[in-house]
Amino acid sequence: EVGLVESGGGSVHAGGSLRLSCVASGFTFRDYTIGWSRQTPGKEPEWVSCISNRDGSTYYTDSAKGRFTISSDIAKNTAYLHMGTLKPEDTAVYHCVATPSAYVRSGNICPRGERDLELWGQGTLVTVST
Repeated sequence: EVGLVESGGGSVHAGGSLRLSCVASGFTFRDYTIGWSRQTPGKEPEWVSCISNRDGSTYYTDSAKGRFTISSDIAKNTAYLHMGTLKPEDTAVYHCVATPSAYVRSGNICPRGERDLELWGQGTLVTVST
């Protein structure tokens, strides 16, 4: 069965850390690009971080640079997002998204944001309190 399953979300105090995991099944993981998208009510979804399993290139949104680290274990069909020094503004539902690396626009690393080209996980809630 084709799918993505996220885990690792939870509630932490500001300054704490979490590691999100995304386990993929039913497709050739090494040929895909993985993105972590987050959304809060009233805001547009935001690509937090992305990684190409094909060449290992990564992307971080400015607010995540220096605090978050994305990685991918091809052998385990699993992608990770380690989030450190968490802030209340990091509170959101985080979704793991997979798209064939061949579908990523030239010069970009993250998926296009076109749902018909992507596989989305169910999401995991991250809550950061002061």
